[in-house]
Amino acid sequence: MRVLPESLYSSKQARYIDQRAGDSGLDGDALMRRAGQCAFSVLQQRWPRAQRVVVVCGSGNNGGDGYVVAELAAQAGYSVTVVQLGEARSETAKGALAAAQRAGITPSAYQGELPVGAEVIVDGLLGIGLDRAPTGLMAAAIDEINALPCPVLALDIPSGLSADSGAAPGVIVQAAVTVTFIALKLGLFTGRGPDCCGEVVLDTLAVPAEIYQDEKPIARRIGSALVAGFLPRRQPSAHKGMVGHLLVVGGNTGMTGAARLAGEAALRCGTGLVSVACPPSSVTAIGASRPELMVRGVADAAALRPLLAGKSALVAGPGLGQDDWGRAMLATILDAQTDVILDADALNLLAAAPQLLTGAVLTPHPGEAGRLLDCNSAAVQSNRPHAASEIAGRYGCTCVLKGAGSIVQTDDGMTFVCDRGNPGMASGGMGDVLAGVIGSLAAQGLPGRTAAIAGVWLHSAAADLAALAGGQAGLIAGDLMPYLRCLVDCPEQANESSHRGA
Repeated sequence: MRVLPESLYSSKQARYIDQRAGDSGLDGDALMRRAGQCAFSVLQQRWPRAQRVVVVCGSGNNGGDGYVVAELAAQAGYSVTVVQLGEARSETAKGALAAAQRAGITPSAYQGELPVGAEVIVDGLLGIGLDRAPTGLMAAAIDEINALPCPVLALDIPSGLSADSGAAPGVIVQAAVTVTFIALKLGLFTGRGPDCCGEVVLDTLAVPAEIYQDEKPIARRIGSALVAGFLPRRQPSAHKGMVGHLLVVGGNTGMTGAARLAGEAALRCGTGLVSVACPPSSVTAIGASRPELMVRGVADAAALRPLLAGKSALVAGPGLGQDDWGRAMLATILDAQTDVILDADALNLLAAAPQLLTGAVLTPHPGEAGRLLDCNSAAVQSNRPHAASEIAGRYGCTCVLKGAGSIVQTDDGMTFVCDRGNPGMASGGMGDVLAGVIGSLAAQGLPGRTAAIAGVWLHSAAADLAALAGGQAGLIAGDLMPYLRCLVDCPEQANESSHRGA
């Protein structure tokens, strides 16, 4: 299967492209048949031994796609059962239903129980038009689909998932494969999308390329080719003074490892010099564990100010703390008007005293994002793209909203989504490593927004390679270091076929 394109669209844009295709001569019947043919082909490829298929159809065109799959499966000799939740509404869906009936299929209305013995279930319930939580029989059907011991093929999008935000306001189908049509939707790749989509396959249904030209994508997937074009390349005559000097401020009592991880990640990504400013009591712990770091004990703001001079980038937050020392360090940094990467407690302190930070990069997880926006993490997760955009606008910065499908909202209004990464990254220190990676690239001369885009991908791709080598369980932040080093040298070493979406 081909690598997915980078362009991501909204549900409104996908419907507009569909409409434009119809205006150009590709009528709805033809597009629906192509969608069903593609989905049935994927079913045959992924589950070549399956013979018993249950197709669950809603009343919209998503259900119509399901009827086409059922018709083709019946013609190919499969045992096919079609269950309806609502009568087909559009003329196109009605036509697909009639064709399925001519193929010998007699749909039955869902009464609260799906047939047993299915080897594959095809989800054609809701499609991309979801605007509220499924209820009643629809919710019951989704719950039952998830409870059955067989894989699910979702048509266009798993039922219950928002195509625009990646949120799931209620129950949601857990698909093994999602075949999406016309265009990739943003919601497939962030929020709950990575939980429920499984492998994502795109079929444009032969819509001519020129039809897409009027629709600017709302976001872009970050890929290895994009990152390779951003990364700095060293001249043969390069020396450490030419490839950046990063300052990491943090490592407060009990959190020395955070600054150490950020500093090492920066070194592994190519920064020539990395200094760490920490409380005097933390110097020995940080310096002894990574002697390549230049560690300075800084007792107060006056001691920090001289260290800010001559640095090509600055990371504040890993292990910073929210005590008097942490507050004094952050205030000094922000007073210096230095472009900075802010993480962890630097974000919590900023949320308590908001200010415009032009040129900065903020890297919040959903909880920190909620504090920056005066809301809770659930509100952030209900619309991650919107939350990232709000933070970038409110603080005048580039925002990296971490989590499944990390979003980079740049300070010039562009949205990028990273579909790399895995659940093994849910361990302490991962965010510190990310801050160090972004700081390293900024120190080597990349603008903050570019460093954020490339850094998020490098971090997640390194975690995928580490998990591939040793498994997801027990993955720790330090495991990423050798893979970061390899990927910075050659991003193409990340196997494009080994991650979700290839």
